[in-house]
Amino acid sequence: MDKIIQKRFKESAEVKSRFLKENLSKLLEVIKLISHTFEAGNKVFFFGNGGSAADAQHFAAEFVNRYIMDRPPLPAIALTTDTSVLTSISNDIAFNEIFSRQIKALGKEGDVAVGISTSGTSPNVTKAFEIAQEMGMKTVALTGNDGGTVAKIVDIALVVSSSSTPRIQETHILIGHLLCEMVEQQLFFKVAR
Repeated sequence: MDKIIQKRFKESAEVKSRFLKENLSKLLEVIKLISHTFEAGNKVFFFGNGGSAADAQHFAAEFVNRYIMDRPPLPAIALTTDTSVLTSISNDIAFNEIFSRQIKALGKEGDVAVGISTSGTSPNVTKAFEIAQEMGMKTVALTGNDGGTVAKIVDIALVVSSSSTPRIQETHILIGHLLCEMVEQQLFFKVAR
């Protein structure tokens, strides 16, 4: 068992290191985008399925409440949390519309849509990106493998080049934490001094 544990830690570290080498400039671009979005009084929407839905809620909570420093709340919304909205859209229209309908209802030009999909092929994430772009929103994907469909259609794709869903998700959590920390630094460090 200890060999498997050591192997998994090593794999996780390698995937994260590779992601950083391949995506540092894009990660910095997303940090600036989200910082400017909040500075302009706009919102950031997070969404995904399964474990990625949990990540979406996690990231939105860090922005609305706080990550490391005490500071004003930031307008981030997880589109994965309202069971009445999710089930009514799924039942009355289609599961593929659960995020895009909410984007239409709540989003506006200048907002940012951040979709999380380890495969990069989730139809409801793809549809949400299409609608967000039609509305003039910026789009960011956290994905894995080769990026899938979503990497081809978004403004910025943060692709974790791994085929292991657990390693991709572990890297997505690190990315989300870095986004929260760096956006706090960008927006509030001057005030916190």
